[in-house]
Amino acid sequence: MNSINKYLSVEQHLKQAIDLGVYAVDDKLPSIRQLSGELEVSKNTVIRAYQELEALGTIYSVPKSGYRVKAPLSQPSAKQAPSEVDMLAICKEILSPINHKAYLPAGSAHPRTDAPAIRSLYAEIGRHSRLQSQIPSNYQLPPGHDKLIQQIVRICHEMKVSAHADDIAITHGAQQAISLALRAITQPGDIVAVESPCYFGNLLLMESLGLKVVEVASCVNNGLNPEALAEAIEQWPIAAVLLTPNFCNPTGSRIPLKQRERILDVSRDIPIIEDDVFGELAYDQGIPSLYQLDDKQRVIYVNSFSKTLDSRLRVGWVISGRYRAAIEKQLLCDNMGSLNLMQSALSSFLASGKYRSHINKMRRVYQQNSKQMIKLLKQALNEYPSLKEHYHLTQPEGAFLIWFTSPKLKDSYQLYLECKRDNISLLPGKVFATSDQFNHGLRLSSANFDDTPKWRQGITALAAKIAAHCSD
Repeated sequence: MNSINKYLSVEQHLKQAIDLGVYAVDDKLPSIRQLSGELEVSKNTVIRAYQELEALGTIYSVPKSGYRVKAPLSQPSAKQAPSEVDMLAICKEILSPINHKAYLPAGSAHPRTDAPAIRSLYAEIGRHSRLQSQIPSNYQLPPGHDKLIQQIVRICHEMKVSAHADDIAITHGAQQAISLALRAITQPGDIVAVESPCYFGNLLLMESLGLKVVEVASCVNNGLNPEALAEAIEQWPIAAVLLTPNFCNPTGSRIPLKQRERILDVSRDIPIIEDDVFGELAYDQGIPSLYQLDDKQRVIYVNSFSKTLDSRLRVGWVISGRYRAAIEKQLLCDNMGSLNLMQSALSSFLASGKYRSHINKMRRVYQQNSKQMIKLLKQALNEYPSLKEHYHLTQPEGAFLIWFTSPKLKDSYQLYLECKRDNISLLPGKVFATSDQFNHGLRLSSANFDDTPKWRQGITALAAKIAAHCSD
C-alpha cells in the first residue's frame, strides 16, 4: 500500500466493499484492530479512514459497537419497478452440459458424487429396479412413498424443522416444489420479491409463470436486507417472497437469525417460499429456518436431495403450511403419480444410516475445498497489480459456492464465453438478475475441487483472463 495518504487507500478499500455488496446497510464493519491487521496499516490510519467516511455520510458510528454502513439517500431496490423476466435464451446457453474434463470445472452447482455413499445409493437403485418387475404396475400417488416420507421427517427433525408425516409432499426436485408453491399463491402478472442476485432457475421459473419480480438488495455475506424488503412491500403489491436464507445461489450468503426474524416481521402476512436445498451443508450447527420461526403457517418450506446427494435423483419435498391442499392438488394434476423406483430406493438408502455419515463427511470436504480454492485464487489474482485490492471473494459458511466481484470487471458474460472456449467452466453474474447489474460478478463452485496440477493450472489461467478483462 502506498505510504503516502495510506488512509485514502483504506477508505477506498471500504468503499469498494460497500459498493460490491460485501457490507449492506446497517451491517457492522470490521473493527479497527481487525482492519489494521488485514491491511497492514496502523490503527490511527484506520481510525482516520473511518472518520472520513463518517464525514461523507457513508457510514455511521455506534457507541461501544464500532461503525456500520449508512443507508443512501435513496434505495435503488425500492425504486426499481417490477420487471418482466426474459431469461430463456441465456439460460439455455448456461444449462448446456458442463465439460467435466475442463481445466477448471467450477461452473456447475452439482454436488460431489465420487463418495462411497453415492455408490451405495446407486447400488440400491439397481436392486429396486430389479424388484420393480415383480410388482404390479401402479402410480405412486401424492404425497409420496410412506417410508421415504418417514425418513424425511427424521431429516427435518435433525435440521430442527418441525414437521409431521402429514405435512410433507414429495416433489420432482425443489424446482417443482417452488413451481407448485408459486402457482398456489400467485396468478400471472403478480409481483414476487426475490433476493438480488437471484438463482437463475427461479427467475426462469417465474418467466414461465408470467410473474413479475422485484429484486431486493442483498448483502453477499448476510443475504436479503429486511429494510429494503420492507420498503419494496410499501411501494409495490407484492404477492409472495422467494428466498434462500442458507447459502443463497450465487453468493453463498447466509441470513443471520435477527435478520430472519426481521424479514418475518416486515413481510406481514405475505406468503414466503423458503428454498433450503443447501441448509444441511452448514459448516456449523446452523440457524433456525424461517419455517421454524414462523407462527402463521405462511412459510412454504422447500428442500431436496439435489445438493446433498445427487442432482440426478430429482427428489425433493415441500411443507406447505396453510397452502397444503392447493399444492397437493396441483401435484396430483401435474404428475398423476411420482417415480416409484427412485422413491422406494431412496427410502431404503436413507434407512441404512449412510446418509448422515455422508452429510457429515461432505461438510468437511466442502469446507476444506472452499478454503483451499479461495487461497489459490487469491494467490493467482494478486499476481496482477491491476487486480490486487480491487476484487472480493466470498468466504462461505456452508455448501460450495464462491462469488467473485470486481468493480473493474465490466462484462462477465464475455469473460464466460472466452473461458468456455478454453475449457474453463464458471457462470457469469449476468444470469442472476433480470438486467445487467451483476456484470461484475462470477459464480464458482468448489464442490469438485482437488488440489492437483490440473486445478492449479486452471486457476492460474482463470486469473489471467480476469486480469485481462479488468485492465485499466
